[in-house]
Amino acid sequence: MPIAAHLAELRRRLIFALGGILLGAVAGWFLYDPVMAFMTDPLRELRTTGTQINFQTIGAAFDLKLQVSIWLGALLSCPWWIFQIGAFIAPGLRRKEKLYVAIFGLVGVALFVAGAITGVWVAPKAVRILQSFVPVGGVSLLQASSYISFYMRLVILFGLSYLLPEVLVLANFMGVLSARTMLRAWRWVVLVCFVFAAIANPLPSPWPMTVQALVLVALYLFAILISWIRERYLAYGWRLRPKAGAKAAEGEPVQNSRRQIPRKRVD
Repeated sequence: MPIAAHLAELRRRLIFALGGILLGAVAGWFLYDPVMAFMTDPLRELRTTGTQINFQTIGAAFDLKLQVSIWLGALLSCPWWIFQIGAFIAPGLRRKEKLYVAIFGLVGVALFVAGAITGVWVAPKAVRILQSFVPVGGVSLLQASSYISFYMRLVILFGLSYLLPEVLVLANFMGVLSARTMLRAWRWVVLVCFVFAAIANPLPSPWPMTVQALVLVALYLFAILISWIRERYLAYGWRLRPKAGAKAAEGEPVQNSRRQIPRKRVD
């Protein structure tokens, strides 16, 4: 396929993907009120302490609704624009490679959703604990856009962190990383996981940070296990069962699986 045809196909897929996000944003516009009520529920519980959400300008409420609608549109249309990405790269892949892309795509979506759910669970607790440091007599006026950005960044950060094992397994499939290399670097990985958890987790208590770091380490070890199983299968699994065509090419006699019945000699 010439470059002009590739660019035309890329433009076509981008238009389809943006169209799906736009339709999702329209749906997100109508879902804004319940989603906003859910995200501001921790602040509603803290009104007795003077915590309020603040809109600084006249158009701030409209801008916030538009921003949240676009975020919701991207999330709701996630399967659609992921399909467009796969449809763009599929013509250049073999059948087995297409299967790998489909499997990695589904697993990636599942891991991201699991991480996002963890972020949704952590975010309200983080808001309550951080607002508990407001001194007696103080009033916390939170800017609406900053609060929503904090909430969304936390959810997305947790979702992306759960993609660690898939990235490592993908690198192993591509031949970039081996299971032995990943296992040798386990000390540095544990350190990086704890540092990342300390930065990503806004809670002052060390226990949520420790739990998140241990989850990341467990996912890392799971990625090593998958890579090790794949390497062992490539090294020994296919060699133990050579195909008949390979034997014939090497000049070896091919044994028939059926039982050979000896024929009687006729004099």
